[in-house]
Amino acid sequence: MDAAAALADLTQVSSQIEAAAVFDESGALLGSTPADDTRGQGLVEGARNLLAAAVAVRREGGPTVVRIEVALGSGSVFVISEGPLAIVAITAPEPTSGLVVYDLRTCLRAVAAPAEKPKRRRKKADDAAS
Repeated sequence: MDAAAALADLTQVSSQIEAAAVFDESGALLGSTPADDTRGQGLVEGARNLLAAAVAVRREGGPTVVRIEVALGSGSVFVISEGPLAIVAITAPEPTSGLVVYDLRTCLRAVAAPAEKPKRRRKKADDAAS
């Protein structure tokens, strides 16, 4: 599924998410809920800065940073990293963190999943006889 479709699904199922953007490990914006790509790229830049700061403070040789949550008075910022993709989201105040993380991971996995090929239709015996 492409990032735009996955993000559209995300915003339909999660009323707590106000804005989100999906990006790859190089920082390329794959899709965002703000219509303005400049705002989407700003979300990505902020997320990459948070990831870099988290990497700087983790123990050397420790696990890769896969989740960041920053709680602010006006809402929260989540960054979820999975493989070569990541997603950043801004939420309303006091979100249900576990649910937001689940929804963000589901969105990322939808983007990462290979596109489904159309299934071949089996010929019926009577179709073959025609």
